[in-house]
Amino acid sequence: MSSVMRIAAIGLSLFVAMPGLAAPRAPVSEIVMDAGTGQVIEEDNADRARPPASLAKMMTLLLAFEAIDAGTLKPGGSIRMTAAGERQPPSRLGLRRGRSIPVDAALRAVAVISANDVAVAIGDHLAGNERAFVARMNARARELGMSSTRFGNATGLAPGAGRTTARDIAVLARHLIRAEARHYKLFRTRSITWERQTRPNHNKLLGKVEGLDGLKTGYTVEAGFNLAASARRGARRVIVVVMGAPSGAARDLLVANLMEVGFTEPRLRRPRGQR
Repeated sequence: MSSVMRIAAIGLSLFVAMPGLAAPRAPVSEIVMDAGTGQVIEEDNADRARPPASLAKMMTLLLAFEAIDAGTLKPGGSIRMTAAGERQPPSRLGLRRGRSIPVDAALRAVAVISANDVAVAIGDHLAGNERAFVARMNARARELGMSSTRFGNATGLAPGAGRTTARDIAVLARHLIRAEARHYKLFRTRSITWERQTRPNHNKLLGKVEGLDGLKTGYTVEAGFNLAASARRGARRVIVVVMGAPSGAARDLLVANLMEVGFTEPRLRRPRGQR
């Protein structure tokens, strides 16, 4: 284990011992991937099935981006809040049923503050209802080779969020970065302002880890604390996914350290336990 990884492990042990955090769940899943080649640099429990929490919204956003690319969703258009969307628990933007939000603002609300109400409204707009939209999510996951993923809703909220793996989320992140480069910039937005209220990005590593410019956080009690992140330094880009961390701080510490592993490791490493 590298010195960077030992630092992460020590930090995690301290966070697990602190009171008031999510109940410990073993083990945390992690993967470090070269975004250019798709090769795995580091992994641990990367194929363990886990609830996606709000990482599911990466697929919700991908389908919205692809609809814009296809011309079936107009960037200058609007999304109307539905009854199903209005019923969603926080995090939410707080639109009342029947109100509309511009498409670009809707996408930012999902990418930046993980707005559950807006995510469901987008799904309803694109597919007619959330059930039909989830079928599209799962079909697209299969097309991308996310063989261990089955989404249960557009938000990742429990119950019924479905299951995925850190490896599959890294595959999804890589596709978003490479195929949707013009939309990817949404993930680095530091904050949004809606009705004179400014709300910061849930990804607290933006501006703190060199080159980090996305992607998405996630949390539910069942899932623990998740983060799919990517950073670019020079000509190289690295993707890190951590799932099931015991706290947001522990998750962020591990992601930051794994990002350094991704950029400093001179060779590809085998999964732990296979050395």
